[in-house]
Amino acid sequence: MYEGKIIEYIDQGNFICALCLQDKGNRLHLLTPTNREVNLPPKRAMLVSSEILGVDHSREGLLGKLKQAEEARIRLKEKIDVPALWELLKEETGSFEGRYLAELCFGEAVGDQHVSALVRALFEDKLYFKMKDGRFFPNSEERIEQMLKQREEEAAREELLGRGGKWLQDVLDGKDVQEPACRDEVVRLLVELAVFGKESPDFKQGKELLKRAGVTDTGEARKILCKIGVWEEDENLDFIRYDIRRSFGPEVLRASRLLAETDPGAAEGGEDLRDLSVFTIDGPMTEDFDDALSVEIHDGEITLGIHITDVAGTVPEGGVLDKEAFHRASSLYLPRTQIPMLPPELSQGILSLTKGSDRAALSLLCRFDGEGNLLDYRFIRSIIRVNKRLDYDKVDATFLEDKDLSALHRLTQILQHRRIEQGALVLSLPEISIRVDPGGEIVLQTLDQNTPARTMVAECMILYNWLVARYCRDHGIPILYRTQEEPGERLPVNEDNYVFYVFKQRRKLSPLKVETEAKSHAGLGLDAYTNASSPIRRYADLVVQRQLRNVLLGKKPVYSAEDLEKIQMLLSVALRDLGTVKRNRSRYWLLKFLLQHTGETFPALVLDEMRNRYRVVLLDFLLVAEMKRQEGQMLQEGQHITVRIQKSDPWNDVLKIEYAGP
Repeated sequence: MYEGKIIEYIDQGNFICALCLQDKGNRLHLLTPTNREVNLPPKRAMLVSSEILGVDHSREGLLGKLKQAEEARIRLKEKIDVPALWELLKEETGSFEGRYLAELCFGEAVGDQHVSALVRALFEDKLYFKMKDGRFFPNSEERIEQMLKQREEEAAREELLGRGGKWLQDVLDGKDVQEPACRDEVVRLLVELAVFGKESPDFKQGKELLKRAGVTDTGEARKILCKIGVWEEDENLDFIRYDIRRSFGPEVLRASRLLAETDPGAAEGGEDLRDLSVFTIDGPMTEDFDDALSVEIHDGEITLGIHITDVAGTVPEGGVLDKEAFHRASSLYLPRTQIPMLPPELSQGILSLTKGSDRAALSLLCRFDGEGNLLDYRFIRSIIRVNKRLDYDKVDATFLEDKDLSALHRLTQILQHRRIEQGALVLSLPEISIRVDPGGEIVLQTLDQNTPARTMVAECMILYNWLVARYCRDHGIPILYRTQEEPGERLPVNEDNYVFYVFKQRRKLSPLKVETEAKSHAGLGLDAYTNASSPIRRYADLVVQRQLRNVLLGKKPVYSAEDLEKIQMLLSVALRDLGTVKRNRSRYWLLKFLLQHTGETFPALVLDEMRNRYRVVLLDFLLVAEMKRQEGQMLQEGQHITVRIQKSDPWNDVLKIEYAGP
């Protein structure tokens, strides 16, 4: 049936004009113009000539005829004006045969060569016609515009890959070359690869870009970004992963400047408490002070003042600053970076309880008898002035010599003891403070959380938050309460192995919840609790402060319970992300510190025994890691051991340790 005819088919995107030497039914044996013989299924034949050339000529003769046929088809193809043909048919509906279209292009007398030329022309320029089942459909104008746009995008993509890949290759080769115009787009692809890996929106394009630069491992994107000066060695990728805002926009800064020009010490109606001796206790590097204390002793009674900066009176609800703070949810404090919830002009300026400045506050004044029993308390809007700025170390060193501090220490010890009697769990571990010097040196410091000064401040803040919660509960003011049910189990306190006890007991705790209904907080041993003592740094605290402040002014609460539930739902997502960023960054710097101490040994504690490994905590860093069990090794939970650092990779969060002895 096909023997002696010219068969045209497509191979690797090219039209091939071949002569059928033999028709085997399910296979056609063909001779190509390059003097190759191939077998082809009949269904792959796009065009079959009606003319029979015959196969009894010499091989040279057959090849000559094929060449002539191919050249004739190419010459005719160049004469076809595809756009003009489309203009002629674009209003028509339905499809057309190739021969009919060839007749429109060449006239009625058309042969195999004309039809082939037509099909070739439409195949090469797929913009105007679509081919299906041997027939041609004119594309719509909309479809043509879409395809033209796709072609432009593909051309731009190829330009990016070509020029961008060459630039990266030159940089990696150490050449001093000028950045291309597509530099920003190249950086975007590399950043996405480094941050999101295979989940990158343009992973294939980024991978191809690196391939053009001679790089096969997409994990090298981070190193390349460092090489071209976009990132530093310790770049925090979580800022990108979790869309952490590190700076404030122009509109927010303008609003901040306007507020900074106001006088927060002139708050109308605030009770003047500037005659009190008010002091702050914070770390030496603190710049935003949102709480201060005062102590008065009369006739054996103590009046404790807890003064919280009045952010609600300065930052209006629903304004640009409020929306920005809501989006951020909380300030973020990292070893080398501090990202405030509110602009520094406010958080370190007019809202900060700085020494010697008049400030508006929401003050809690509590009166205790000599045994530490709470006689009465009241919340007021106030004007205060901080007289002394103290830090934890100074208070620890001098509190016994200071009458007010000594009384405060005794009172807060009583308050803590009573909470413990009511079921509170004291599960504090030292804080591992991480500081990175400008030269890159990592300095670790272990901060005891149970010192007299820290206990004083902690108990005062717990007292403030507890009484805000009770006041709002008893007066029907909707707020966000922090609640916690009883732990699944209360373990006996093990003072001899306290760290092990804390880790084990923490696993037994019920989850913390934030609700609009007042319930007990088992972990703190209190019947109600909220967070209202840090409105500069936490948006939830600002929300509670607004509710309390409005009631003190004789106004309706700002938020309903339904409003608060919506706010909490959105805040919980942001706070979860911030918690992840903080944990990841602390772990990064600890792993980098351990990288510098590879091969050294450190004390550790066995937390869990598993099938093939142990989970341990490195005591100097309170860093949990897994350790492979050695053959025949039998360690006990709670056992103190020594481990050796085998490998630490902060970028990929890898820590390998091995048992080094008891």
